[in-house]
Amino acid sequence: MPEAVAHLVFDCESIADGELIAKVRYPGQGLSACEAIKTYQDELMEQKGTTFIPYTFQMPISVVVAKVAKDFQLIDLVSLDEPKFRSHVITAHFWKGWEVYKRPQWVTFNGRTFDLPLMEMAAFRYGISLGQWFKSDGYRSPRNRFSVDAHMDLQDLLTNFSATRFNGGLNLAAQILGKPGKITLTGDQVQEQYDAGDLQAISDYCRCDVLDTYFVFLRSMVLTGKMSLERELELVAQSKAWIEQRADLCAAYATYLERWNQWDDPWENEDLT
Repeated sequence: MPEAVAHLVFDCESIADGELIAKVRYPGQGLSACEAIKTYQDELMEQKGTTFIPYTFQMPISVVVAKVAKDFQLIDLVSLDEPKFRSHVITAHFWKGWEVYKRPQWVTFNGRTFDLPLMEMAAFRYGISLGQWFKSDGYRSPRNRFSVDAHMDLQDLLTNFSATRFNGGLNLAAQILGKPGKITLTGDQVQEQYDAGDLQAISDYCRCDVLDTYFVFLRSMVLTGKMSLERELELVAQSKAWIEQRADLCAAYATYLERWNQWDDPWENEDLT
């Protein structure tokens, strides 16, 4: 029997619901879904310098989850409902998986302000009950912002719950460790990729983000005293071999390996005596 899953490292990519935007923001204007999205993006660019639409108007289109054991070893990595990428099925599998694996810890980078609220909103949209996730149990409640038992947001960890800003985001954190970081897309380009019909590219992008998040998670466990640096380096080597074994069948893994850099270990040849 495979080792029990203790952590679920995940990332979401989403698309805008143009019909909802048209109804809520531009009622009576007769805008099509595409026109409503474009109009809203233009407004956001003018006001905030970004085309990224708030998660409340979005639906998950790709969710990738890495299953991680108690000893932090990578067990598997899956893209939910690939290759169909049906939003309602993705959402159902996401929350059902959390229950099936006996409610492991979610691990994200900036997931407290986007990924988990997106998936909660999707459950609301599709009528999926999340009784255990919304369980009211004081400071032990899964949704308690300052509890890391149910969800560890690595950005929260590294910024002391937003006491500082993490300029550079996941891309920076990953590249500090010699990992690829952002490869082809950025989050605000997903809508364009979806409109072009390339859902597989979105999923591949999401896979790479999850791998980056996993490696940042490992170093964060070193930082917080949960594992030694030597153990982290062992796990990174094992994980790289895991990716290499699957690279022929998955373009995302091949691309990730092409941009892989070894972390420059300053302690490797250091004489501390």
